[in-house]
Amino acid sequence: MKIAICSDHAGYELKSIIEGYLDANHIEYEDFGTHSAESCDYPDFAHPAAQAVEKGECYPGIAMCGSGNGIAMTLNKHQGIRAALCWTPELAALARQHNDANVLVLPARFIEPSLALEIVDVFLSTHFEGGRHQRRIDKIPVH
Repeated sequence: MKIAICSDHAGYELKSIIEGYLDANHIEYEDFGTHSAESCDYPDFAHPAAQAVEKGECYPGIAMCGSGNGIAMTLNKHQGIRAALCWTPELAALARQHNDANVLVLPARFIEPSLALEIVDVFLSTHFEGGRHQRRIDKIPVH
């Protein structure tokens, strides 16, 4: 498992904290940026991260921006991406179990780092249930 991770300037500090957590747990990742808190545009980092997940070079992904909305919208423009904006561990579990989410999106300005790490842990340790949920996933068009 090599995780794709990205953020804009608003998510940079949280991304750094999550990378420390991943390092401490010996979880490999590829950082698609940004690499500072200087103002930048989230699509510049979301698109390359999404492409890496789509190509199977990384799985899953973790992304963050201030609200999580902009980066989630950008990620979900990619046909092979199911990015889920999660602000509780329960939402992260359901995104994996029911929606087979392959990118976790965090609202960096609205959650504490300790909660974000709990959400990351749940997302990474939860698996897709399949079954009736697969039928629904199959109805999401991929062109």
